[in-house]
Amino acid sequence: MKTYSAKPSEVEKKWLLIDAEGLVLGRLASIIATRLRGKHKPMYTPNIDCGDNVIVINAEKVVLTGKKLSDKVFYWHTGYPGGIKSRTAEKTLSSAHPERLLMKAVERMIPRGPLGREQFSNLRVYAGPEHPHAAQNPEVLDVASMNAKNVRSA
Repeated sequence: MKTYSAKPSEVEKKWLLIDAEGLVLGRLASIIATRLRGKHKPMYTPNIDCGDNVIVINAEKVVLTGKKLSDKVFYWHTGYPGGIKSRTAEKTLSSAHPERLLMKAVERMIPRGPLGREQFSNLRVYAGPEHPHAAQNPEVLDVASMNAKNVRSA
């Protein structure tokens, strides 16, 4: 029996809508990364973008467990001498772009390379409850009901 390898023309991409309100950040990010890569499909092929398009709303209401909100620190360097910068997860969530916390978590769970960048471009994250993709008729994916640990009350 031969191994099945999907062709780009055979891939059916769906649109999924996820409400992130009250969901745990890391668990949500891993589910989104799996859906973006297409690993949940039986026809998964590692060298083809066979993942779905994912829309996430209410990204500002995502929850971190434990003391990560105050203890988790993100670092980056400006490129200048002494240019190391840092920001806590709490400050990121209360900033003008709280959706970036979820986007970074998902980005770090996807392979780095041309295919990974293409798959990551199928993710749309919005801080509030509104999104402009109603014309695509996205299916609602209830992440909260998948596992009791996915939900945490604030």
